[in-house]
Amino acid sequence: MNAVAGASNLRIIVNGALGRMGQEVVAAVAEAPDMTLVCGVDVRADHNETPTAVNPTGAPVQSDLGSAIEKYAPDVIVDFSVAQAASIAAQQAINSGVAVVIGTTGLEEVDLQAIRDTAEKNKIGAIVAPNFAIGAVLLIHLANMVSRYFEYADIIESHHERKIDAPSGTAQAIAASLVKGREAPFLRTTPDKQILTGSMGANYEGIGIHALRMQGRLAHHEIVLGTAGQTLSLRHDTIGRECYMPGVLAAIRQVIHFDGLVVGLDKVLGL
Repeated sequence: MNAVAGASNLRIIVNGALGRMGQEVVAAVAEAPDMTLVCGVDVRADHNETPTAVNPTGAPVQSDLGSAIEKYAPDVIVDFSVAQAASIAAQQAINSGVAVVIGTTGLEEVDLQAIRDTAEKNKIGAIVAPNFAIGAVLLIHLANMVSRYFEYADIIESHHERKIDAPSGTAQAIAASLVKGREAPFLRTTPDKQILTGSMGANYEGIGIHALRMQGRLAHHEIVLGTAGQTLSLRHDTIGRECYMPGVLAAIRQVIHFDGLVVGLDKVLGL
């Protein structure tokens, strides 16, 4: 790994650079004064390396991550690709001595364990976060703080129609945080007659999770908590993908100081 403590100019590769989130990361890294975008990687690149700039600095985009690592010697790889490829890409990067920041959703526990084992073995930093929006991270944190005071909980999440997984990684993180903050299970009402199967939503440890996918949405998460005579609603709305970039940049700056896997941006923010 080329990065060292206090490094003033980090060399960055963005994996998934031609995707919607990848393009946002490319632009943010290109504008960061302490980072240099050396290459974009995307399996959709027409050739091994194209002359087409993927960012204002004119960095190239190519299709093969391994050759990009070898040629451009990055300090950090930021991955916003797809779940099927992210775990393999992360292990490839870590085995090459490169720290990784992963925002790709849909990773399963087996994927996280593989990344964890590889990072610990190589003493290289890795950050996996279900959401890089500061407000969403705070929502997850608040869920843990308030869940002990309520017996019922539901999560309603809605995203654009092209999101490939449901429920969202953020909704799952909120649910896990709610459960972790309690000593007793949540209560869940079972109606005597359920006209449509599944109308109560998915059941996670007594928490109802309801996922919406439609045009006109980006990313929205709401927690509804209930107890005798009162409810509490906590909600975060994402209205533009630029909201993720401060969190992504913070993770890039911190990951070079870690030895092993960190899951969640809350640890980067010191929550």
